[in-house]
Amino acid sequence: MDSSSPIPRRSLLFVPGLRPDRYRKAVVSGADAVCIDLEDAVALPHKDEARKLTLPLFAEPRASACERVVRINSLDTVHGLRDLDALTRLEHVPDAIMLPKVRSAAEVKVIDELLQGTAASIRFYAIVETNQGLEDVFAIAGASPRMACLLFGEVDLSADLRCRRTSTALLYARSRTAHAAAAFELDVMDVPHIHLEDMAGLHAAAAHAAEIGFTGKGCIHPTQIPIVHQYFTPTAEEIARAERAVAAFEESGASGLAVLDGLMLQKPVLRASRRILALASRATA
Repeated sequence: MDSSSPIPRRSLLFVPGLRPDRYRKAVVSGADAVCIDLEDAVALPHKDEARKLTLPLFAEPRASACERVVRINSLDTVHGLRDLDALTRLEHVPDAIMLPKVRSAAEVKVIDELLQGTAASIRFYAIVETNQGLEDVFAIAGASPRMACLLFGEVDLSADLRCRRTSTALLYARSRTAHAAAAFELDVMDVPHIHLEDMAGLHAAAAHAAEIGFTGKGCIHPTQIPIVHQYFTPTAEEIARAERAVAAFEESGASGLAVLDGLMLQKPVLRASRRILALASRATA
């Protein structure tokens, strides 16, 4: 993500492709991004119907500034190919598409080449949910200038890795995904917490993801959004320190070094501080 003017990607609210009414409610829910799901949320016999219901929605006037995303089907299925073909024919396209089960940078590059014309503006979210995808996550993250965000797919990945779905078992996988996103200045979002009544579990999962470098988390219900935002929005203390750090660098001149509260600061701190301030200016809790 461009640290000078980041799009807040703290929350990503999923809605099923067969329910355009839920999409219209979701875009005014306060989520930073809304994803219409044509993949897991739609049974095989209804894929074409979901596509026909979903894609015309982007011709409607924007009801909010949230990022509008479509999770397409995998490129190794006929419905994934149909999704891409339909996107190339649209006059009004979504802001981004989510690519499931990405295993290699080559897959991203093929999609990049196919989506031209009006579709050339579409950004990419890539889901890391296979063993091969985790192995190649750095190449995937850098595969296209359109890449905007990585999403950690806990369910499928834990099955591929033959491990339990716990924060301990998946710490390496999550950290590797966060590392790759940071290397290419992308956002990185955690899997949604699927237990709607388990708010304590949502707090714990969001806190863990934020601690290891994630920038946001998926949601499956609007009630989860305020809790997720709590962990991925800069605090008043973080904003105040970032302001002081930027001021210290401005006072230091061309040396590239600054001192704040007795600690020497270098340029990476300046970059992080500017990112915090830019995000704070765009995000609403």
